[in-house]
Amino acid sequence: MKHSEDLKLDNIDYMILSRLQKNCHVKKNELAEHVGLSLPSTIDRITKLESHGYIRSYNAVLDPQKLKLDITCFIFVTSESSKHYKQFVEHSLATREVLECHSITGDGSHILKIRVENTLALEKLLSKIQSWPGVKSTRTSIVLTTHKETFEIDLKH
Repeated sequence: MKHSEDLKLDNIDYMILSRLQKNCHVKKNELAEHVGLSLPSTIDRITKLESHGYIRSYNAVLDPQKLKLDITCFIFVTSESSKHYKQFVEHSLATREVLECHSITGDGSHILKIRVENTLALEKLLSKIQSWPGVKSTRTSIVLTTHKETFEIDLKH
């Protein structure tokens, strides 16, 4: 159940968020000790952070190469107009190879981050994306090496 109002976060909340984003499997009693609260108080804070949407999910970070997903690409998509915006987003949500979909300014209207097994799979995916209603053009950049990839947010801002 999401609350409409935001929580007023304090340093302990930020400590909890920081620890959980580094390791969501940290034992709750270790987390309580780390932040200096009782176990029930710590669990209550985590529950509030979840219910207010500060914590959206808990995920395992998988190694794409070990899973034979050797190609990572960023596909810049240019749409004919905003008339097909909703359909485009729905298609991207329904396409398993699309890991991220962002509306952007500058060159194009959207950028997609995708992972596929090989160039044949990339070619098929590009053909699929180019057939979506409203897609005028695509431009693809293939990632050679990834030096940094994270979902960790800097909480010291």
